[in-house]
Amino acid sequence: MKRKKRGKWVKWSTYSLVFLTVLLIGPLLTMFSCTANLKGHWSTANRESTKQAPDPQKNPEAVVQVYAARAYSWRGIFGVHMWFAVKPAAATHYTMYQVLGWRARRGQSVVDSYSGIPDRHWFGNKPDLIVDIRGARASKIIPQIAKAAASYPYADQYRIWPGPNSNTFIAHIGREVPELGLSMPANAIGKDFLPNGNLIAQTPSGTGYHVSIFGLLGVGVALKEGLEFNFLGLTFGIDFLRPAIKLPGIGRIGMNSDPG
Repeated sequence: MKRKKRGKWVKWSTYSLVFLTVLLIGPLLTMFSCTANLKGHWSTANRESTKQAPDPQKNPEAVVQVYAARAYSWRGIFGVHMWFAVKPAAATHYTMYQVLGWRARRGQSVVDSYSGIPDRHWFGNKPDLIVDIRGARASKIIPQIAKAAASYPYADQYRIWPGPNSNTFIAHIGREVPELGLSMPANAIGKDFLPNGNLIAQTPSGTGYHVSIFGLLGVGVALKEGLEFNFLGLTFGIDFLRPAIKLPGIGRIGMNSDPG
């Protein structure tokens, strides 16, 4: 009897170790490959433009862009930070929308709206362009983005894991403005934290649905996102439309998603 119990314990311990390895292999590879910037102080980190956004002085058309960059410090091993950058037609500057956790500690709204450089490095980490919409379509969407940002239900809350955090905010805008067709990176931890305790909601792209228990356990199926499984905030998935696999920490491996 004791041998059987011991055998079961060894068996489940092995399964647990294998499962934990699968969960963490992506973040570990990200750390050792230096994909995330783990060196230096935030005050001296690179914040220069990456020249991915049209110069507002030379391009009068309306622009809507969404960026994702590795989060600052150790957080970048696991995921990305995301933000919106919008410019109405004929405007001479961009307006950014994002959530910053430190604002909550100061008793401020975590939703930050400001004018500045739209495509700058995120404290040393180069951003990827996730959405790029221009012209008349962008002009139509920009007021909807501002309205969605103002309606974010967690403006006075921030929790890095499992949410609500900066990616929960971006997902909220995506759901409120399905015209964006926003397919968020798999390593945007917090995107699966559904608002108001809901268990089911549209995916941020508006092309499918996601079931989630407080951002800790869930599954989603959508045309743009494909099939995604979420466990403890980490995402595994398959994109069928633009073939790729999605892994915790690493994100997407395969064809790049369409930023259009």
